[in-house]
Amino acid sequence: MVTDKGQVTIPKHLRDELGIGPGTSVEFELEGDRLVVRKAVDRPSRGQRLVERMRGRGDVSLTTDEIMALTRAD
Repeated sequence: MVTDKGQVTIPKHLRDELGIGPGTSVEFELEGDRLVVRKAVDRPSRGQRLVERMRGRGDVSLTTDEIMALTRAD
């Protein structure tokens, strides 16, 4: 049964067979008149994508002492 929010329960034996646990991403695909659910291909997590976008952006020519002086309100 589909809930009002469009949620469905995947039976435990199928979750176990596919290695789907809490927090696992799944993909839905329409094949003719069938809806297929698959464990999503491993992709970088949202956090990993954010870190990659930020990598190298903290490069500054200031020393740690200079940065600390800027953050202190004297």
